[in-house]
Amino acid sequence: MEGWNAENYASLAFGLALHSAVSRRPPMQLLDWLVVLLYMVSSLGLGVWLSRRASGSMEDFFVSGRNLTWWLAGTSMAATTFSIDTPLYVAGVVGNRGIAGNWEWWCFIFAHVALIYVFARLWRRSEVVTDAEIIELRYGGTSAAWLRGIKAFLFAVPINCIGMGYAMLAAVKVVTGLGVLESMGIQEGEMLLGMDPKLVIVIGLSLFVLVYAGFSGLWGVVATDFFQFFLGLAGAILVAIYAISDDRIGGLGGLVEKAQAVTDFDVLAFTPFAFDGSGLLGLGMSAAAGISAATFMAYIGLQWWTFRRSDGGGEFIQRLISTKNEAEAEKATWLFNIMNYVVRTWPWVLVALAALVIYPALEDRELGYPRLMLDFLPVGVLGLVVASLVAAFMSTISTSINWGASYLTNDLYKRFVRPGASQSQLVFMGRVFSVAITLLAAVAAYFSTDVAKVFRLVIAIGTGPGVVLILRWFWWRINAWAELAAMLGGFVVGVFTTLVPLLQIEEFGLRLATIVGITTVIWVIVLILTPAEPDDVLEAFYRKVRPGGPGWKRFRESTGLLPRQPLSLDVARTFAAAVALFGLMFGVGGLLLLRPVVGIANLLAAAFAFGLLKWLRGRSVSHEPSPQL
Repeated sequence: MEGWNAENYASLAFGLALHSAVSRRPPMQLLDWLVVLLYMVSSLGLGVWLSRRASGSMEDFFVSGRNLTWWLAGTSMAATTFSIDTPLYVAGVVGNRGIAGNWEWWCFIFAHVALIYVFARLWRRSEVVTDAEIIELRYGGTSAAWLRGIKAFLFAVPINCIGMGYAMLAAVKVVTGLGVLESMGIQEGEMLLGMDPKLVIVIGLSLFVLVYAGFSGLWGVVATDFFQFFLGLAGAILVAIYAISDDRIGGLGGLVEKAQAVTDFDVLAFTPFAFDGSGLLGLGMSAAAGISAATFMAYIGLQWWTFRRSDGGGEFIQRLISTKNEAEAEKATWLFNIMNYVVRTWPWVLVALAALVIYPALEDRELGYPRLMLDFLPVGVLGLVVASLVAAFMSTISTSINWGASYLTNDLYKRFVRPGASQSQLVFMGRVFSVAITLLAAVAAYFSTDVAKVFRLVIAIGTGPGVVLILRWFWWRINAWAELAAMLGGFVVGVFTTLVPLLQIEEFGLRLATIVGITTVIWVIVLILTPAEPDDVLEAFYRKVRPGGPGWKRFRESTGLLPRQPLSLDVARTFAAAVALFGLMFGVGGLLLLRPVVGIANLLAAAFAFGLLKWLRGRSVSHEPSPQL
């Protein structure tokens, strides 16, 4: 089939061959299908029921009338990052690079705890509908209009649709690994509607998601997210329990011993460091680590603060600006961090290690997760776990549809095409754009082959502008041209160093450093050569948001308004929260992997960090408006 290349067919055929060779029983049974069908009908019913709450205005459709509770917003944020591709991605990372390979996403803890204490309240006070709308609040004139329009298109279409595409690719792999088509009576090589039947199923599921996301807007997305997250988490735990209980593994003790035995690198290491007598305090880089020193340093030293979501960004901001108030936004972000890093990490890691032991010769490590499901889960439980993966897929796709449509509706259509559009027209266009985004994402999935590679492409094209996004909140001199240069520079350099054969940089750490270096040179030069934003625009922004730090001193003095947040205290709380989260995450991991010294030490560090947070909270001061000078 044109567009569905040889790599696609090879990967999918390999999955089917593997399935048929070792399956203990036929694939999905009637009971399994009934469980999945019940879940999908329930999701659709909830979306239709909530549709009336989303039809009143654009704010109802895209930000839930700014009336979300913290627990609903926080769970929705966690569900958004848990897609059908995530357990497959983690299985591939652990299988190919060890547990330490997860620093590729663990490094974002730093950005996400900064979101708790530094950015969540700033975003909520801005009262925007999308994060692109902040541009014309912070900047003024033609440059701001250009930046807002370009960012809305770039994030809604290419970046968003590529991300949705790799979620759809993962769904194709799950369909393959579970032998879904066989259970439907479709034989290998048969076409359905002139297309590969696996892709037809994924597109059909995406269109199903479109129905309830288009009906109910963000209300339906977050309501279904709440149930989808816990169903997805329960599914991952069930797979881990059934796999680890198998005689071939022999519980956690057997898992730890056998996973290390079948790999030629240190698969169990949390970091690429080792106490080998070299370096500071005898700590050096492990020769057996699954990731290189350059890549690890790029993760923790560059990726999290140079990525396009360094100040929150995208879907997270959509949730935070939908909460009832600033305090709710902060609590929502804390809940997300606990769920995303401490709770979800280890079921995936345990399943990935189990797949290493049971399928040591598996070529595509990403298929380990669905293989374990099929080989170990009894009838009915398999249906429940498949429903959990469907839930994970639907939560991410529905969020991406609503988020991308919010850009196209609010920041392009309303801003540039029809500024006087009525609320009903805006809601209608939101639904039209939802359809367009879903179709474009299906095209992206059509040409994708590897989940981890597409994930790295998403990281690469989004790296570079992060430092400007942070500075714009805390330094008046940042202007729209600098942000535009950073955004476009990072996108172009990311594409060239990832996809252009003569310019490709295979070492991921070196690639990130190159993107950041070139992008920084570009935006700094542009900033020097272009004027600052007008004082009236800057003052209006400061009055509304009132950020801390020395970068707004001139406007603090001219308005007589103190910051609502002391930046130095927020930075200290961010550092303590990062220690607390890493301590909890590695503490739980250490105990699960039978490394009590590592587990207890990390839990003690977490306890100390939480104590420090409590002490710092007592020192926090909420500044009220001062009389004008």
